[in-house]
Amino acid sequence: MSGHSKWHSIKHKKGKEDAKRGKLFSKLAQKIAVAAREGGGNPEANAALANAIETAKSYSMPNDNIKRAIAKGTGELKGGQLEEMSFEGYAADGVAVIVEVLTDNRNRTTSEIKHVFTKSGARLSETGSVAWIFEKKGLFLIKKDPAHDEEELLEIALEAGADDLTGEGDTWEIVCDVGQFRAVRDALAAHGLQPESAELTMVPKNTIKLDRNGAKKVLRLIDALEELDDVSDVYANFDIPDEVLEEEAASLS
Repeated sequence: MSGHSKWHSIKHKKGKEDAKRGKLFSKLAQKIAVAAREGGGNPEANAALANAIETAKSYSMPNDNIKRAIAKGTGELKGGQLEEMSFEGYAADGVAVIVEVLTDNRNRTTSEIKHVFTKSGARLSETGSVAWIFEKKGLFLIKKDPAHDEEELLEIALEAGADDLTGEGDTWEIVCDVGQFRAVRDALAAHGLQPESAELTMVPKNTIKLDRNGAKKVLRLIDALEELDDVSDVYANFDIPDEVLEEEAASLS
């Protein structure tokens, strides 16, 4: 899982860069609006909304943007009606891929997703063919700090109900069940720990180790999918060599 874990950190860094262009904020606002529409505008009574807000804040999304997104979801502000969709498929070397989208035009989005898969040499598959490989989990990324060693952080995480704590480079990664997300988040805050990222994500039960060529193909597919306006998340079960991930990280600097 090491290569896949490191990718979480790199994606978060990429997200910070995307946020500067405003593109990421638009996608985060869509998630908040959908959560508010489906469960109401009070995050205390709507866990999905609370999680969407937490993710947005981890990327420094302004509070005014968050409030507007909630208002659109609850109908206080006018906005296009968004629909959730997901696509499943396989990339190079049999890597499983899930693409989650929010769209106001099913036909347009389906056409765009199919085009990217075909152009990248990947293939779409039937619903359910890939989803079983992944589990929905809470994921926290915390920058390593001498003030909080591994033993202390592990104790805090486990007492709050987390599944595991792992270290990758200069980042700690905490994984928990969806139901424990808020408890882990609150426990970290109580100990003065501010995650770089806190979100609900799809974690693969197993990964496929890729060589450099396969890694490049998979990353090109993911990048192309994430460039589409309607795509909110892309998940894949790869394990990419550290040197390739370092090259990717350097390209984002």
